[in-house]
Amino acid sequence: MRKCEKCGDAVSPEDLRELAGKQLCDDCYLDVVATPKTCDPWAVYGAKNTASQEVILTSEQQRIIDHLKEKGPLTLEQICAHLDLTEGQFKNSFATLRHMELARGFKRGEQVMYTLFDDPSS
Repeated sequence: MRKCEKCGDAVSPEDLRELAGKQLCDDCYLDVVATPKTCDPWAVYGAKNTASQEVILTSEQQRIIDHLKEKGPLTLEQICAHLDLTEGQFKNSFATLRHMELARGFKRGEQVMYTLFDDPSS
């Protein structure tokens, strides 16, 4: 058995995937190559074309929207700490919210802030 260079789990050699010179397990490999990107014009286009349908959010996405409504704009650290999310969980949920034009990020000085898409205060 060998170890995944990202998470440290024991993995049989035939189940390791190489990426950027590192040996990764399937889960870590997928985390890297299949992470949603916030700036994805095709995803935004697709989300806009289904906008006439009822928007259904995951509970995590709804918690993010509710928290931004109540307290936003917020930093990644503030959102993750209050909602008990990892950075990866937040970024995955946020990418979908951004594609649906429900939330967005912006820079305030050197700091990245997150807010509702139509928030005029930012």
